[in-house]
Amino acid sequence: MRKNLSKIKLDETDYALLSLIQKDGRASNVKLAQTLNLSETPCWRRLKRLEETGCIRGYQASLNHRLLGFGVLAFVHVSFAIHTDDSPELFEEAIQSIPEVLSCHHVTGEADYFLQIVAEDLDAYGRLLSRQLRKLPGVTSIKSSFSLRELKKSTDLPLEENKQISNK
Repeated sequence: MRKNLSKIKLDETDYALLSLIQKDGRASNVKLAQTLNLSETPCWRRLKRLEETGCIRGYQASLNHRLLGFGVLAFVHVSFAIHTDDSPELFEEAIQSIPEVLSCHHVTGEADYFLQIVAEDLDAYGRLLSRQLRKLPGVTSIKSSFSLRELKKSTDLPLEENKQISNK
């Protein structure tokens, strides 16, 4: 069960462990323990606690979408005309089953949802739009922007800044 993040107490060692694991998710417990000057069992216990509380959601490799045949990276604004029916919930449920959708955020502003989508090429993206996205419940407008060049990509959180704020 995920705990309320505001109630999770983290010390400097927890932050150091999180920082190490977000840089190298494949680091062994032995290496983590040595780097943190801990014995292996307490290091493993800390790691398990951070996983159980939801601070660590999982481990994955960062893949190069272009080298793997996904030449299109699109940022998509999806808007609804009516928000009072169950369309948003149905949309959110349906979007989970579309593998090309890398992320989906319910947002403020002109659009209701912001999606990050990959496709092999523009033709594949067009098919995805017409066969799937336009047919999702409640969708009345789709606006796409395409990445021409990726300047920065990271999933690393700024833990040092957060640690300083939480210790005040």
